[in-house]
Amino acid sequence: MKYLDSSPTHLGESREPNYKTLIFKLAFAAVVAISSAPGVLASSEGNGTCESLATISLPHTTVTLAQQVPAGSFTPPAPLKTPNVSPVKPIEGLPAFCRVAATARPAEDSEIKFEVWMPVADWNGKFEGVGNGGWAGTISYGAMAALRQGFATASTNTGHDGAGTDASFAAGHPEKLIDFGYRAVHEMTEQAKAITSAYYHSPPRFAYWNGCSTGGRQALMEAQRFPQDYNGIAVGAPANYWTHLRFGSMWPATADLVDPASYIPPAKYPVINRAALAACDRLDGVKDGIISDPLRCHFDPGAIACRGADAADCLTAPQVVAARKIYAGPRNPRTGRQIFPGLEPGSELGWKSEAGGPEPFPNGLTYFRFVLFKDPQWDFRKLDYDRDLILVERTHGAIMNAIDPHLQPFKSRGGKLLLYHGWADNLIAPRNSVNYYQSVLDAMGGKSQTDGFFRLFMVPGMGHCGGGPGPSTFDGVAVLEQWVEHSKVPDQIVATHSEKGHPDMSRPLCPYPQVAKWKGSGSTNDAANFVCTAEGTSPSLGAHPY
Repeated sequence: MKYLDSSPTHLGESREPNYKTLIFKLAFAAVVAISSAPGVLASSEGNGTCESLATISLPHTTVTLAQQVPAGSFTPPAPLKTPNVSPVKPIEGLPAFCRVAATARPAEDSEIKFEVWMPVADWNGKFEGVGNGGWAGTISYGAMAALRQGFATASTNTGHDGAGTDASFAAGHPEKLIDFGYRAVHEMTEQAKAITSAYYHSPPRFAYWNGCSTGGRQALMEAQRFPQDYNGIAVGAPANYWTHLRFGSMWPATADLVDPASYIPPAKYPVINRAALAACDRLDGVKDGIISDPLRCHFDPGAIACRGADAADCLTAPQVVAARKIYAGPRNPRTGRQIFPGLEPGSELGWKSEAGGPEPFPNGLTYFRFVLFKDPQWDFRKLDYDRDLILVERTHGAIMNAIDPHLQPFKSRGGKLLLYHGWADNLIAPRNSVNYYQSVLDAMGGKSQTDGFFRLFMVPGMGHCGGGPGPSTFDGVAVLEQWVEHSKVPDQIVATHSEKGHPDMSRPLCPYPQVAKWKGSGSTNDAANFVCTAEGTSPSLGAHPY
């Protein structure tokens, strides 16, 4: 696959300069230099309004809307091709902004929709790209509220319209899968920066990325493939080892549902969770309903095995085996090699499938049914964790995986990368982030070579991209701004937990492998009474699967 003479078909391949884009940028810069007033477009029409952006010339891109939106609330367009969705909620408290919608078609089958929002006043001189979730299929309008902090911001549907749990868009459309895999975000970033530069007569001084889950995979894809796109990148719970994650997301269903006797009713998840907390909550010296470092937790669900007949407060022998498998994660049955990490103690309340019944996680199921096997009736019980893994890696690994540990080009440009992951994540096993972090350390010469630009923060008690009993609210982009612009390396990040909208706890998040330790006095709900320390942390995980 050749992409505009510049994009590699797989990681590690050399990139030739994109002369078409370079010529466009030079010509565009000359036009911008002629203008004099901020907040208006420098164009041959010269009418000086947001609406003038409708006439901007961009490579293989058509502007479909350019209008100024008044301050207040904004109701996003209803999602397309997604029946039975909840009513769209308005986004409140937005400043007046210039809204530009566009469609990029870098390949014959591409239709990459994106929007750029730019504050009419008080622009902070910065650009923020925001990520997607699941299979995307819609612009992340809610995340574009970064506008409130003065950012010009952009988001893309990644090249298709549809539900975030549906991969059928890629069936028979390999170019659309490439768009979703890496091309759409890069296209959006380049074009959105050009639009921002035209509106303000000045390019953004700094560019930041903020994304979790699929947005985290997009983040690492940007750092690895297009290190020039962003100065600072916030990476949350990344779905970056995409081929292996597909099998990891199917594993709980395989462990729990293939044998009917192994099925663990959701009503028993709190029972397992309480037992895990009883075994490991106090390991950090504080009883607070949070397992701070699951790697030190050696909880065995056999501790709550039924001593007689099945009951609501215990696990039958087959259920114990199933729970152990969920914690252990899938392995290749032929080689014994770990395919993807298992879920951690503390994640049990989220083990129930989003489908609400005995079905595997739909993001993985729809991929196997519609994209790989092209059989809408495919039964997950047929999945082969050896043969099919080889097939997935050979078919889509180069497009979808963002696992390259060689981040020197990003580092050399002064880029900063903040990776975070909740220890109670029930959708993407948190040790995946630990494994990727360790792979970068191994590839780039250890912490002495990486601490200045790449740090990992594991979040105790946080679920997938947020929520859970732990402190999960923090501003990763604000941390990056201090790091990128003022060289303030984050030695800790203060996060908060809220109950019914009211903060009730704060804790420091510590750079891995450090953990937060209570000083022994003062409220355990106040971050000031904790210190980040390596004392008592888990030993190295050893060889990682990257």
